[in-house]
Amino acid sequence: MRRLWSSVLGVVAIAAILVGINLFADTRLANVQADLTQQHLYSLSAGTRSIIAGLKEPITLRFYYSRALGSRIPAYGAYADRVGEMLRQYARISHGKIKLEVYDPEPFSDTEDRALAYGLQGVPMDQGGTQVYFGLAGSNLLDDERSIAFFQPERERFLEYDLTKLVFELSNPTRPVVGVMSSLPLDGDPRAMMMRNPQAGGPWASAMQLRQAFTVKTVPVDAQVIDKDVQVLLVAHAQKLSDSTLYAIDQFVMRGGRLMVMVDPLSEAQQLTPDPQTGAPPADTSSDLAKLFDAWGIQYDPKLVVGDLTGAWRVRAAPGDRVQAVDFVAWYNIHDGINHSDPATADLQQVTVAAPGAIALKPGSKLAFTPLLTTSDKAGPVPLASLTDYPDPGKILGAFKPEGGKRVIAARLHGILHSAFTEPPEPPKGAKRPADFPAYIAQTAKPANLVVVADSDILADRFWVRMGDFFGQPQATPFSDNGPFVTNLVGTLAGGDALIGLRSRGPSLRPFERVDAMQRDAEARFRQTEQALQAHLDATQKKLTELRTGRGEANAAAVITEQQRTAIDDLRRDAVATRGKLRAVQLDLRRDISALETRLRLFNIVLVPALLTILAIVLGFIRRSRRARARG
Repeated sequence: MRRLWSSVLGVVAIAAILVGINLFADTRLANVQADLTQQHLYSLSAGTRSIIAGLKEPITLRFYYSRALGSRIPAYGAYADRVGEMLRQYARISHGKIKLEVYDPEPFSDTEDRALAYGLQGVPMDQGGTQVYFGLAGSNLLDDERSIAFFQPERERFLEYDLTKLVFELSNPTRPVVGVMSSLPLDGDPRAMMMRNPQAGGPWASAMQLRQAFTVKTVPVDAQVIDKDVQVLLVAHAQKLSDSTLYAIDQFVMRGGRLMVMVDPLSEAQQLTPDPQTGAPPADTSSDLAKLFDAWGIQYDPKLVVGDLTGAWRVRAAPGDRVQAVDFVAWYNIHDGINHSDPATADLQQVTVAAPGAIALKPGSKLAFTPLLTTSDKAGPVPLASLTDYPDPGKILGAFKPEGGKRVIAARLHGILHSAFTEPPEPPKGAKRPADFPAYIAQTAKPANLVVVADSDILADRFWVRMGDFFGQPQATPFSDNGPFVTNLVGTLAGGDALIGLRSRGPSLRPFERVDAMQRDAEARFRQTEQALQAHLDATQKKLTELRTGRGEANAAAVITEQQRTAIDDLRRDAVATRGKLRAVQLDLRRDISALETRLRLFNIVLVPALLTILAIVLGFIRRSRRARARG
């Protein structure tokens, strides 16, 4: 009896301990998490934590998710779980600054009406018109709103970037100020307007996109200081800059400003704009920031044009040439060379370049170098002289030799930069130094972020949009992603170091890599045998059909002889046997996978409980032996 009561008290004590552990874990360890996924899918980056820690005003995030979507398509359900968990992490580490609300919009409900009012996208699930939602709407105290209309699975790799960008824009509702310094008529050419060519003299489509997304401020090419309110400086084919202007750009970067530089060995847009007085194209259409590039460790040759056979434009051949159209290797579309791991270029499908150069790091440079646009293996140099005046595409193609491998046309650079100057240069002759001239800085305090593009024709309309007229209004129809390329890059720079540091991650649904490898190996082993058996079966069935219909005989209606009947029976047995072999081969294709599945089931259903049972028996024997020794 004493042993029975001891056992009962022991069970009660163990139950009390387990209940106590659960209560302690529920109150003290509710927010403790461990991300054991290979790519740390549920761990927030330092950039996200920095942005959330810097929130000064509350933000409300409203997550609209129709559970019917996940029940119909499980992949969306898994993705929704990841989105919801990440949003809960945002709210958890914000210490009350982020309020998360989750809604399941029912059809024709007030919740669905609010989702539509926020600009979320409803997707029809059936022919009855029932729509499902999977989006996010955010707002701040000033009633500024940002939204993600629908979480596309294709952008799952950039989930954290999209969420953090939305939070950042709500915490910084004013549009970033972007300074633009250029020798190109981005905002229109009054000379063309005076020459009664308004379409050619209008603002470029890329410049209009920038003005729609940011507050754009024009910076003159002779500026001695970059205004303090400029967050991102776009230097687009700015030619013949004085030391004073180069110093202004240099010190802008030294003070922590973000820079995007677009240089060009040959500006096709500028070359196609004749001088209104002489009618001849400009003598010099190249641009370079040699003094800054040399000091910062960037390699760029303004006399090198990179051509590419892959994606080359088909243009009209020279007069007198028998061929009507020819590949112009200096103008080409980039498809496979777009970096889809960078948030700014992830969704781009095509970027068109014209007579671009190439950039690289100088030997010994310690900058981090991330290519954004890269040529194919069929790239090579094009003589600059052959592209000036009246280029002959046929001759250029005939002399073109792909060599040297891929070239980088655009890249991100990150790292500590040292100034290209030891002291401020003297102002240009006849000019005075501004009163608010900042003090000299020798190097960046933090790693600088800049983008360098070795082509400025990306901005030109003719290389990415077709201009038309819609009832008297100009309309641009894009055929390349040049405009979004520039706008997205400026946007990531304007978002600060935190957003620039965010990179893509893997999807939450991981593939069964071992199973896929086994499937490929099995197909490699058995596919040839399967094809041979299938061919033999087809031939057998063809002979069987011919014998049954009497095809090939002189008299198609003749009675089938005993010999033919025997042949038909043999062929029928052969067909049955071949089908059996074919089924066996097809089963062999999945044999290893089925064996792996059986082993996993055995492990989960039998082996784990068996191990626990053996462990319990061993512990029981140990406990019994201890009691026996204690009695002795």
